[in-house]
Order: sequence, then structure tokens, then C-alpha cells
Amino acid sequence: MTARPPAAVPASWWLPRGIVALRVRIFARVNGEQTLTLPNAAYGPDVFERVYAHPAADGRSAGAALSDLFWYWLSPGPEVHQEHLEPGPRYDDVAATTRRILAGDSAGHAAAAARVFARLLDTVPATRVSLVRLRDLVMPAWAEFAYELVFREPCPPRARELITAHARDVISALKCTGLRHPRRRARLTAYLRERVAAGDVPHALPASLTPAEQVHYLQGTFFNTAVVQLSEATAHVLLALARHRRVQDRVAADPDDDRYLTRVLDETMRLYPLFGIAHRITTGTIPLDADTALPAGSVVCFSYPDYHATGYERPDEFDPDRWAGQSAKDAHHIPFGVAANRPCPAWRISPIVMRAAIREVLRRFRLDSTASHTRSLPNRAPCLLLPRHLPPRPRRLAARRALVRSRDKAEDVTRGVRQLLLGTVMVLHARRQRPAARYFAAHPAGSPPPPGSCPVARPEDEST
Repeated sequence: MTARPPAAVPASWWLPRGIVALRVRIFARVNGEQTLTLPNAAYGPDVFERVYAHPAADGRSAGAALSDLFWYWLSPGPEVHQEHLEPGPRYDDVAATTRRILAGDSAGHAAAAARVFARLLDTVPATRVSLVRLRDLVMPAWAEFAYELVFREPCPPRARELITAHARDVISALKCTGLRHPRRRARLTAYLRERVAAGDVPHALPASLTPAEQVHYLQGTFFNTAVVQLSEATAHVLLALARHRRVQDRVAADPDDDRYLTRVLDETMRLYPLFGIAHRITTGTIPLDADTALPAGSVVCFSYPDYHATGYERPDEFDPDRWAGQSAKDAHHIPFGVAANRPCPAWRISPIVMRAAIREVLRRFRLDSTASHTRSLPNRAPCLLLPRHLPPRPRRLAARRALVRSRDKAEDVTRGVRQLLLGTVMVLHARRQRPAARYFAAHPAGSPPPPGSCPVARPEDEST
């Protein structure tokens, strides 16, 4: 039991931390007592790396209670989401399709990202300072970018709105800052169903999937995961620059210096990895040491933050220059997973387009923020955008900075309580629905179900 804090200590300091600790305990218990989290006191980063890359650490959803929670959050279509397909021909087919859609030259991808961000930033007032939430600001741009990847045409406003609403709903549920809105997600599904049926997708979609599953594949891979993760990553980088003025000034002074901007990205993803925990289910025995082995069917959770904190001096400090003397590939640094075990298919394109987006922002605005910066980013990254051509007004800026700080602290308390309550509700609802368990009970080998027979609840049938 945590000691009760003195009355003089403000709730904005202790309450959010206490709630985070409670939430961690709740989610840790979802998977039962037979879960191993790496690295830990007994097994360090070397074991983390060896187990993560082991060919038997390839199960993704079958056999883990934690899968029910992620399938619940990622509906509709989590059974064909690339991140949750079991290894085999279906996964290989889907992964190959994703790689084909993402293929293209670096210059073309960078130009596309710069173009959608220029359109977005044209809507931000250039005559005054704006207070924005960075994640909310950039998400419509990444929605347009993802649409153009899939459809190879400019994104119409209706599609951008549907994609953005869907992605915001998914990430709010994942952060437990809001409940799911299945009907909101179903509107995007209906739109994509019409486009796929009309033959509007200029790519060959996975032949192993039914037409309905192809729709869910596009929705989950490109208009959920891609949009959410690019938005989160960009918000993290921009917030880090807003909080570290000298780093921001150095990037802005020479925005075309790819080397330094890459160091900024590497350091941001090291300190604020997009994934807290990745889980795998073992399909064979994996040795941990000379005397201990993980049996088949074990659930292994890989903690990215704990792994990224090992092997560095001052690991809690944001320092892009630490990468001047070492290569990210030789450090404890896996922002896109490991090559031997289901790496992120966007590992090549993401840094390219993020650099282009960040340059576009810094060409127009100076960034300033006194809001807290945490890995999970539940505050959506409050930030002041100061048009570069406006003269500085230190007193007015100081007042705005104080407002950002005080509002963020106040929201931290109420948001923490909301996350605890809503997270508990969704955990219990997911345990009742058991979408992953029901699917694999009906299809033990993870084989595709006959059309129309999937036991996973449809979004319009869900109440949360």
C-alpha cells in the first residue's frame, strides 16, 4: 500500500502517478500469472534480444488473454490486422501486399508528406500564436498521406474526415481516455467497402482474404495503425523540439541536415517508444539460460521502454548528440521491432516522411511547450505555434506558457481518473466478449473462417 501523501503535496503531483500504477497493475493481471516480461532483474537486454528474435517467439494472438483486449480495441477486423495475424501463408500474403503498397522512391514519399503538411499548415493562423494539440493537429495530414498511398489520388475531404475520426477513436480507446464508438468506425468501413467493390483500389489486395476481409485489412493497416503511429511519432518529435529550444534551433537553422534530424528522431523514439509492451506467444521451447526454458504456449511481453533505457549514459535525458558516436542499429534501439520477428513494414518510409513533415512545420513556426512529455502522450501534446515572421513578445509568451503548464497539470488529474475508470470498463467488456479467444476456439489453427461465419462481434453489435 502506497503511503498517503502529505496534505500539502498537490494532487496534481501524486494522484496521476498513483492512478498510472493502478492501471499498470490492472493491465498486467489481464494475462494471468504465467507471463514473462523482458527485460527484468533476472534476464537483461541480451536475453530480451535473443528471445525476441527467436523463431519460436512467433505466435501473435492465439492463447493470450491480452489479445482479447487488443482485438477489442482494434475492431473491426482485428482477425485480419497484420499485427495480429498468426504466422503462415495468410500473414505472408498480407505482409507482401503491405510492402507493395508502401513501395516507392524516397523523394516521392517525402514530397507527398511535405505537400499534405503544407495544405494542413495553410489552415493555421499566420498572424497570431496558436495553442494546439500536436497529435490532433497532424492526424488529418497523415490521414491524407495514407489515403494517397492506398488510392493513388488526392484525398477528398469526406475521406479525410472519416479516416481521422476513426483513427482518433482507436487511439483514444487505446489510451483509455475515451470509450470506443463502433458506429463511428463502421462509417469508414462502409466507405471502404464501396470503394473496394467499385475497383477503386489500384493495388492487388491479398488474395487469401475475402472482399470483406480486404476492407478490414485496409482499414486496420493503413487507416488505423499507419495514421495513428505516424501521428503519435510526429507529435512526440515536435513536442521534444518544443521543450528543448536549443535542439529546435539547431534543426531549424539547417532543416536539410538529414544527419542531425535523424539523430533527433532516433533519440525521440528511444526515449518515447510508440509501443510500451509487445507480446508474443511461444510456439516452441525457448531457452532463457542454461537451466531455464520457456515452454511452448508461454506469453512473453517485451518492454520497449525498459530495453531502450539500457546501455546508455543518462538514459532519462533527451540528448540527440548521443547518436553522433554510435549507430542506432548497434544500440539497444528497436523503434520498428526486430528484423527477425515481424518488423514494422514502414521501417523505411516512416523516418523519410516524418523528416519531411517536421521540416515543413519548422519552416513556418517556432514551437514552445511547458506541458508534460510522457511515452503514452495522453495529453495529445499541447503546444504553442509561433509564426516565425512575428516579432517575439516575451511577456505575452511567458503568460501563455504558464497557462499551458497549469492547464496540463489540472487535466492530468481528471484525465488520470478517467483513464482508470474507462480502462477498467473496457477491460471487463473485452473479457466478456473474448473476441480473440472465440475466434481461435472456432478456428484452432488460425485458419480463415468461411465467409460470414467469423464469431468476432461486428462493430454495430457492440455497445461500448
